[in-house]
Amino acid sequence: MSDGLPPYAQLLQLRTELGADGQTLFIMPFHDDVIGRPGYLHGGAIAGLLEFAAYGELSRALEGRSLRPKPISVTVDYLVGGKERDTFAGATIERLGARIANVEAFAWQKDRRTPIASARINFLLAAD
Repeated sequence: MSDGLPPYAQLLQLRTELGADGQTLFIMPFHDDVIGRPGYLHGGAIAGLLEFAAYGELSRALEGRSLRPKPISVTVDYLVGGKERDTFAGATIERLGARIANVEAFAWQKDRRTPIASARINFLLAAD
């Protein structure tokens, strides 16, 4: 999935694949545009990856409904420095109400059980 992605997702070179559990995973390869300090990912690239994973999961849950998610708050916790390798992200919807959705996203590199960052994102569900 790269066609139709917003310019920032294209800059990050994001792609998606289906995980073993059926969840959509977002993958960000390590490349020059995501470097922060030498040898590590930039925090903004990690935050962008997490936001795309959360938005993607929520959009999938809202299919067929005339609602458009708009982020109203984003909190990112950086747990470990991201290294020079592919980074994966997945999201879980914690609450899906009539007007608000709460989504949690995690990014990892080698092992999903060892996240490098997490995000909690609250979305306003606006009618089209």
